[in-house]
Amino acid sequence: MCVDRGKFITFEGLDGVGKSTQMEKLAAWLRQHGISVLTTREPGGTEMGQNMRSLLLSSRTEGLSPMAELALMFADRAQHIDEKILPALERGDWVLCDRFTDSSEAYQGGGRQLGSEIVHQLQKTLCRDLKPDLTILMLTDLSHSLNRARRRNAEDSKHSENDENRFEKENRKFHQRVLDAYLALAEREPQRVVKIEAKEAIGRVHKKITAVVEERLGLARK
Repeated sequence: MCVDRGKFITFEGLDGVGKSTQMEKLAAWLRQHGISVLTTREPGGTEMGQNMRSLLLSSRTEGLSPMAELALMFADRAQHIDEKILPALERGDWVLCDRFTDSSEAYQGGGRQLGSEIVHQLQKTLCRDLKPDLTILMLTDLSHSLNRARRRNAEDSKHSENDENRFEKENRKFHQRVLDAYLALAEREPQRVVKIEAKEAIGRVHKKITAVVEERLGLARK
């Protein structure tokens, strides 16, 4: 029996904009409509990827070079695609992912000033040129998202050994370059990337996202 390929939706934006919350709310909404859903994240969507996540996000590795950082992000992504994302899509599941290649274009291409071209080349070479069917770009005030991310990571550090503060420790100019790269990407690919104002109430943001999903992808009800 031929199974229709699932849809691939990614959530992007600065840390602290509420991507994880909205991804889980969308997953629950899709399941209510009879759709099988896999939720995952980058970096760290696989067991091997968890080790790379610890390396990439820990403030103890702040000396990591931009090129090494980009290479590790794509190593994580290549494993993630082969191990989790493609198998799920091929069995007809919808995949919701907190960050994907657009994050590399924003953070390493923009923030680290490596440019977009190398990101596009690695995407084609290492990731089978897999692109999301829809990308939700969550936007809010730069200071608000940074403060929220820093508070969250500080609180997490109190209760575990996890230290995911490396990017949050970057200066405002870095994060402004990341945001600018995201906005440029949305302007370049409006058919895929939809901007969502994330500073509103959680329920209101969720309704906007579900409306976009219905409009852009429809609901393959089972």
